[in-house]
Amino acid sequence: MKAAGAVWLLQEVGLRLILRAILVIALVLIVILTSVWASLALWYRLPVADIPRGVIAGLFAVLGLFTVVMLFGRWRLKAMIVYAVTFALVCVWWSTIQPDRNADWAPDVARQVTGTVDGDVLTLTDLRDFEWRSNTDFTERWENRSFDLSRIEGVDLFMSYWAGPEMAHFILSFGFQGGEQLAWSVEVRRRKGGAFSPIADLFKTNPLVIIAADERDVVGVRSNVRGEDVQIYRLRASPQAARRLLLEYVADANALARKPEFYNSLTTNCTTTVVKMMRAVGGTIPLDWRLIVNGYLPDYAYDHDAVDTSIPLAQLRQSAHIAERAKADGLSEDFSKAIRVGVPAPAKRTAP
Repeated sequence: MKAAGAVWLLQEVGLRLILRAILVIALVLIVILTSVWASLALWYRLPVADIPRGVIAGLFAVLGLFTVVMLFGRWRLKAMIVYAVTFALVCVWWSTIQPDRNADWAPDVARQVTGTVDGDVLTLTDLRDFEWRSNTDFTERWENRSFDLSRIEGVDLFMSYWAGPEMAHFILSFGFQGGEQLAWSVEVRRRKGGAFSPIADLFKTNPLVIIAADERDVVGVRSNVRGEDVQIYRLRASPQAARRLLLEYVADANALARKPEFYNSLTTNCTTTVVKMMRAVGGTIPLDWRLIVNGYLPDYAYDHDAVDTSIPLAQLRQSAHIAERAKADGLSEDFSKAIRVGVPAPAKRTAP
């Protein structure tokens, strides 16, 4: 009996030690992750000069490291309380940061498009139609333009690769009978002189902006001016589904005009925002790593029969590159027609 009791006691002690170890490891991971986030948040967003901002961010990182060390000693509870209170104060400060409504924005993202719908007529205010000669030399044009929704035919996907094959900018363009195209781009609203930073834009650095534009502008500036690898994929969406998605773009643009939101490189970017809208209009978008590493969206679309699957994906990709056709056209009035020459178009869905 004594032997059995001793075994039970050893098992009980062993179980407690294991549970305590698991708890300590979990707390260590939580402290490390939250201290890294808080330190970066303080560095990127604390409204003070660089040196004091760096000191404060560094002090929080030191607090996190100190707390991790204390978790293995007898003062773990007190250390966690101090850390939790300090982190809570950072979170309270973080919740007070709101996007700017008015700032010295870069010209190409200076205005947020808005739209109204009257029956089948969509009227957009502040549609962008810039004439680009270089990244710094352009003619600004913001227009009011109307579209007949009953004439919508479908939607095409543009992928603009700016940093290798893993990441790309995502543009959807809605086609109408007669060849008119209306492109939509979800972008970072940069200030003059500012630049896109995937890390900084995780920390409430820049607002989100939705741009409606002529393809010669929003696509042409990437293919002909910036030299990005732009590819086009004709989607299988029915006119009804394309119309619903277009109206969801308009609704999101109007909502942004009323209440600005921050761009976030992971959670609120050009791809995730469109995925949210497609789900809102009834589209089926299964979760997939390629929705984050969005350079592989064409592969994802191919796997889900959203593009022409009658030819191999490699052949579809080859025909999707528009650089040669775009540069030969030179941003003429026929730009949208020229870049689609030889691009396979799948049969449209008859169901929604």
